[in-house]
Order: sequence, then structure tokens, then C-alpha cells
Amino acid sequence: MDIYYTSGAIRFLTTPAAGQPAKSLIFVQLMFCKCIISICLLLLLIQCGRQAASSEKPLKPPATSEELGELLFFDSILSRGNQVSCASCHKPEHAFADNVALSFGVDSTMGLRNAPSAMNQGSRNFFFHDGRAESLEEQATGPMENPIEMDAQLTEVAQKLNAHSQYRTFFIKIFGRPADRENIVKALADYERTLETSHTPFDDYMNGKDTMRLSVAAKRGREIFNVKGKCFDCHFGPDFTGDQFRNIGLFNGRDLNDSGRYVVTRNARDLGRFKVPGLRNVSVTAPYMHNGMFATLREVINYYNEPDHVVPNALNRDTLLARPLHLTDAEKSDLEAFLEALTDDRFTKK
Repeated sequence: MDIYYTSGAIRFLTTPAAGQPAKSLIFVQLMFCKCIISICLLLLLIQCGRQAASSEKPLKPPATSEELGELLFFDSILSRGNQVSCASCHKPEHAFADNVALSFGVDSTMGLRNAPSAMNQGSRNFFFHDGRAESLEEQATGPMENPIEMDAQLTEVAQKLNAHSQYRTFFIKIFGRPADRENIVKALADYERTLETSHTPFDDYMNGKDTMRLSVAAKRGREIFNVKGKCFDCHFGPDFTGDQFRNIGLFNGRDLNDSGRYVVTRNARDLGRFKVPGLRNVSVTAPYMHNGMFATLREVINYYNEPDHVVPNALNRDTLLARPLHLTDAEKSDLEAFLEALTDDRFTKK
């Protein structure tokens, strides 16, 4: 059989064998055309893949799970429509907290609670203000699948990452398999475990490295923190948190109606209780409290000094706050100086 091309069509020159029906020639023609079409489609797919890969922003190849987690933390690919990233609400310059009372998720939807710092979480046993997650991996899942935060199911996120030529390569290199629900949250959690801080004036003073870094005012403030201010009753340990849940009086069932830990346990004793946060880098994580209602550290101190002046009708408030502290203005300033001394050098040295 001879084949030649004319006028945009494939022509076949053949003579049917004796007794062979002419329609067999049509079959041969059709099969040949199908092969040509398949080749064209394959070339088109290859070209589309090349264009998609060329449109991807070049990423620095990670060597570890932690480095991969860092890439993911700052990439909006984890959200619906690539609108927001973890870092949109957990900003590095604010110790991975937000600097607004309530953060915004996809479609500029306002959240329900203040975004806390993601630093110094490696030793915590509860996460979120109400403690609904008990591991960093579980915590990492929450914002992605929350419809008013990132609004992306992890199965969808995995598909997006595996369709991304670089991320697919990264996951296979580090985990030995493409992205999936388990290794996505593991990478994020591993990165968050690296966000520990211990280079502060307070640490240098305590370990004897530089006892002059802690100011005289901060030293007085430390004494107030431990005794008269009663801060140490809840904020103790290396990260200044006992990982407990306390009702500090910011629940009245009316305008302050976030019931906190109760949402998780359904135990009436937990009404208005929230997780006691750590205090490292607290000077750069304003605004404060689960609802971001206090703009400055001085406002926080003033509240603890006389809670009834701010929320006179609180329900289930902790007995530690039953009476005013009677701090003087000078003592408030000293206490604030001590809290500022818990700030890591990365936030104070340029």
C-alpha cells in the first residue's frame, strides 16, 4: 500500500486482495487518522504542562520537612482560590501573631477570634484559644478546612500541590510519596516546632550570660509578676504558661458571649474559660485576648488590676481575680518593663 498527501487529506493507493471487501480500506484510513490525532493530543498536553511549569514561581528546593513546611506556611496555595496563606494571619514581624483584633480569611471574611502567636508551641499540649486541638498536626488542619479561614479541604490541597511540578517533586524527595493529608500537616507542624525563642534580656539575666541586660525596672517588675500581680499563678514555666484554661472575666453571656472551652467540653465549669497563652514576645503580639479587645500591654495590666471597671457583670470569673490588685502607676510601669524583657532579640535588634 502506498500513502500520499494531497489537499489536506491522507490518500491510500491500494488494490484490495481478491475477495477482500473495499470497506477494509476505510478501516485502515480511520486507524491511521486516530494515531495522528492521539499524537497531536499528546504533544498538546506536553506543551500545556510545560507552560504550567514555566508559570510557576521558582521555589528554593527544601532539604528537610521543616523547610518544606516553611514554604507551605507562606504560600497561599493552601487556601481556596490561592487567596490567603498561614502567614496572612500569623505575621513573622509580630511573632507570628496578627496585628488586628480579628483576622480576615478567604473572600475577606472576618474571623471569630484573635490569631495567637504560632511561636513557642513545641511544648504545648493544647492549641487554639479553646484547646480543641491536641497536637500541632491537628492544629495545622483546622485553619485550612475552616470555611471562614482558608476554606480548602486537605484532599483538594493535596491535589493542587501534586499538580504543581515543584511541590510534587519536593514531597516525593522528602517523604518518598506525593503530597497527602498526613505529610502536608506534618511539614507544617515540623516548621512550627522550629519557631522557638530564648534570646531575651530575661534569659540572659537568668542564665548569667549578661545580667546587665535586664533593667532595674524589669527586675522590680519581675517581683510584681511573681507576687503582688499574681501573674505567676497562671503564667509559669519556660514559656510562661501552665497550659491551663482560665476564665479571666471576659464572658458575660451578652456582648461578651464567646463561651470558650465550653464549646469543646460542654462542661458548665468551662464557660468563659480560654487557654492561658505563653508570654514570650508578648510586647509584639498586640492586640490581646481571644477577641483582641485590648490594644496595649498597659490596657491588659489595667484590666487585671481592676476587672470590674471593665467588665462589671462577668460570669464564672476565676477567684484569682476576685479582688483588685491595687497596683500603683509605678508598679504597672515596672510590670510592663518585665513583660517587654521577654521579647526575643530578633524583634528588637535590626
